[in-house]
Amino acid sequence: MPQLQLPMFPDGLTSITEDLAFHREDGKVVYFHGLMPVFQHGEKDLRSFRMFTSQLIAHGTVRQRDIVQAFGVPLATVKRYMKVHREQGAAGFYRPPRRRSASVLTPEVKQRAQALLDEGESVPKVSLAVGVAGNTLHKAIRAGRLHEFKKN
Repeated sequence: MPQLQLPMFPDGLTSITEDLAFHREDGKVVYFHGLMPVFQHGEKDLRSFRMFTSQLIAHGTVRQRDIVQAFGVPLATVKRYMKVHREQGAAGFYRPPRRRSASVLTPEVKQRAQALLDEGESVPKVSLAVGVAGNTLHKAIRAGRLHEFKKN
């Protein structure tokens, strides 16, 4: 599983390009164009960091390479969030993450499936009877949540 690589915000003023720099102080990151502050976010606010750096790239203010070098984030991460910006705009960074749907192997379905398995039914037949994919039942058997009837 990939590990999240956070941006590096060193103390003091750090140049991104000739015109753009950032400064971290007291848990805030402030971006400057020349001497004028243009944006700020909390040091731990990844969503705002991703949104703002993606906007800078989209408007041609900086290159992807500049963000990679200034903050120490992987190029693949910068490209991933450019795609979010291109497809969903700034709001895409603040949407709640998608969650998986409710489990199909509810306690009632699991109980019915186990009863059928205990009677010696095959996984494909149990799958049709309870309305759950056979793959789901096989996964539950491998994980020990269900067990197959063993013929002697």
